Amino acid sequence: MWAAGTTARDRTKEFETMSATKRRARTWVAAAAVLPLLAMTAACSGGAEGTEGGSEGGGDGKLTVWAWDPAFNIFAMEEAAKIYQADHPDFEIEVVETPWDDVQTKLTTLAQSGETGQLPDIFLMQNNAFQKNVINYPELFSDYTGSDVDFSQFPQSVVDYSVVDGVNYGLPFDNGTAVTGLRTDVLAEAGYTIDDFTDITWDEYIELGEDVLAKTGQPLLSGVAGEADTIMMMLQSAGASLFDDDGNPTIGENDALLAAIDVYHRLAESGVLAERNSWDEYVATFVNGEVAGVVNGVWILGSVQTAQDQAGDWAITNLPRLDGVAGATNYSANGGSSWAISANADRDLAIDFLNSTFAGSTEFYDTILPSSGALANWTPAGESDVYAEPQEFFGGDAIFSKVVEYATHVPSNNTGAYYYEGRDAVSTAITKIMQGTDPATALEEAQKTVEFDMQ
Repeated sequence: MWAAGTTARDRTKEFETMSATKRRARTWVAAAAVLPLLAMTAACSGGAEGTEGGSEGGGDGKLTVWAWDPAFNIFAMEEAAKIYQADHPDFEIEVVETPWDDVQTKLTTLAQSGETGQLPDIFLMQNNAFQKNVINYPELFSDYTGSDVDFSQFPQSVVDYSVVDGVNYGLPFDNGTAVTGLRTDVLAEAGYTIDDFTDITWDEYIELGEDVLAKTGQPLLSGVAGEADTIMMMLQSAGASLFDDDGNPTIGENDALLAAIDVYHRLAESGVLAERNSWDEYVATFVNGEVAGVVNGVWILGSVQTAQDQAGDWAITNLPRLDGVAGATNYSANGGSSWAISANADRDLAIDFLNSTFAGSTEFYDTILPSSGALANWTPAGESDVYAEPQEFFGGDAIFSKVVEYATHVPSNNTGAYYYEGRDAVSTAITKIMQGTDPATALEEAQKTVEFDMQ
């Protein structure tokens, strides 16, 4: 069920996790291609096609969309169009396949050129990049002010990714709620069940993991060396961030970050966490049975399920929580995306379309889940019979409704305009700490790096 969207998601993951230097090096000829880019995007402009100034809910006209991943995001958008066309037969949609890095490059180029008329009506945006783009390029976005979208039907933490100065700029789509996945057959060999790993702390996880390792020889967790994903999930689970409310970095003096790094260090030293050098090697650890668990965004289950010989031997639960950290919970997220409406859009039509489908149709979410694994952030979808169906790979558990419920407990955190720079700096600090550098020293260096980037 999940495999259809996984490959493209892994490509997105590669771009998300590469260093700031590599991201800058891979802006895909942004500067050299301004004129060809403008010519290409002219064909994607939605303003001229739409019903400018039309009343919300009219439903006639055409919308253009930028999105990546034909088997996942584009499939979902096209299915949404079919749902909407049932009541609005004259409605049309044109989806232009646009990889995430190309979306970012186009937005930057159009903002710098002032050619905002070349924008589509709707485009998909990575959640962790949403605030950065709205803050840097406010002229590219329309907001949802005055719309009928009920944002209370989405997890507040997901909504907050695309809120700037109290204004909503995005409608959540792809669910990035984090889960703990564990091999129940390995746990049973050590005398445990999934319940022993539910609602626990990281200290308890390490203690249990050491016992499982001693009895079975298998670590419970793996990760890519020098990457901060696990630590960032720990941080968000406590509602903490690398930045304060004004966007200033708080890396140098951050108790939650220090606690998360300490946990990570102890996980690795104990052998409960096995580090690998690349994303592919990381995925191979649990697919090939080298490790007996995973902690990541729910999308990782697509990779887990490629190991058909392990069908029925997996279960999921929530995350461990940080000990002694104010606001610590057993819930977090990693990844996800939301729909933005451009400044060039037929805004009323775009809002009505998204509100009627991504924010209002159980039928829509029931359609896309079995075919693509596209899991809703819209919480009413989790109450459907489709979401409640038992998944045999996961021991017959109704994992989809469970994950949607988990999402409602994830704390909000502040990504700001320099999220990726902050995460890259922390990743560098982790490498130094694992090599013996004092944590306080490494984080102070990371603080200075981000402050330099912000200048």
